Amino acid sequence: MSSIRILHVDDEPDIRAIVDISLGLNADFEVKACACGTDAIATAAAWSPFLILLDVMMPGMDGPTTLRHLRENPRTARIPVLFMTARAQAREVQQFISLGAQGVISKPFDPMTLAGAVRSHLQTIRLASLRAVFVRRAKDDAALLVSCRLSLEEGAGPATLGRIREIAHGLAGTAGLFGFHQMSSDAAALEEAVVDGTPADVTRALDCLISRLETKCTQPA
Repeated sequence: MSSIRILHVDDEPDIRAIVDISLGLNADFEVKACACGTDAIATAAAWSPFLILLDVMMPGMDGPTTLRHLRENPRTARIPVLFMTARAQAREVQQFISLGAQGVISKPFDPMTLAGAVRSHLQTIRLASLRAVFVRRAKDDAALLVSCRLSLEEGAGPATLGRIREIAHGLAGTAGLFGFHQMSSDAAALEEAVVDGTPADVTRALDCLISRLETKCTQPA
């Protein structure tokens, strides 16, 4: 079975030991530890962890600086990072996220629940990744629907309507899962128009969904 590789970075040896023991409570985790940002950058590039737990306050290269270097390297730019810090007020958490971190684990942490907290963050990261994939797909669907719209104006027949219905059906079933509830509703309306509506109904519903897709898919997630 493939392990979830986690790189932990902290200058305090006691904390590194506790994190290693704590995450060892979950058999799915494989943990490596680094004592400084410089070693973390090299290890991350060579080992390709799924997640990095990064201390904020470290001598020499602190956590935010380490994160900046990780993001500058194509080999490590997409590795999710969670800061571990006692500075976990809402304003500070937002600042860390604005730097490119996926979240924060507060210090001091409970060694018995750390593995569960990390797994919870991993689930959120996976959902965000799936959402990003959906947004890319929705952008492609928008382009396809625009092409279908032009084909309808030129007198295209059942094949084009079938393609429109297929795209609408897929969006109606998945958009709401990622928080795009109005997009899902618009897609369902288009599918219904293709099945039971007039050509004018299809055109109106198609224009509405295209507009929704073009708006939502250009907004940040």
